[in-house]
Amino acid sequence: MTTPSKISAVAEITNDFKESNAAVLTEYRGLTVAQLKELRVALGQDTKFSVVKNTLSAIAAKEAGVEAFNDQLAGPTAIAFIKGDAVAAAKSLTDFAKANKQLVIKTGVFEGKALDAAGVAALAALESRELQLARVAGVLKAPASAAARIIDALRLKLEEEGGASAPAAEEAPAEEAAVEAAAEEVAAPAEAAEAATEEN
Repeated sequence: MTTPSKISAVAEITNDFKESNAAVLTEYRGLTVAQLKELRVALGQDTKFSVVKNTLSAIAAKEAGVEAFNDQLAGPTAIAFIKGDAVAAAKSLTDFAKANKQLVIKTGVFEGKALDAAGVAALAALESRELQLARVAGVLKAPASAAARIIDALRLKLEEEGGASAPAAEEAPAEEAAVEAAAEEVAAPAEAAEAATEEN
């Protein structure tokens, strides 16, 4: 018999599926309450790790249009609903499963595409969004850092040659020259790349 509590539970799971960009189906047989808490902390606030009933989850998955979990809902089941960085969450799950054999990763779905256990592991092996952003930021930051080092080196050289008592009026042109030299050195690789592109 369908009860209001079951209807509510199905609606909640369906909503979790729809709001998540990824979901991973696991079996947690033998894990303690403390271990489940540890896993939830490792997954972070953007991932909801829910212990669910198989029959209700099957209905919710069907209503949400998720076919990856068909015939996989058996045993003590928990689903990780991932709303943030799917790579980071998949890595946390796989790392935890390696350390705690009771957690079995069965299948998953990422941006509407079905993943088997190997697919979840492959997702976990990718670079996280934070690492990708950090890499891009490092590339963008490199020219500015190089310019700063060049300007600082020129400033020290000017101080050694002219002495600390050099008039302020004479320091300004020197600093401007240093900035121009640094700018030319930073711009040179970009101009060379542009020239090579034009030749090709």
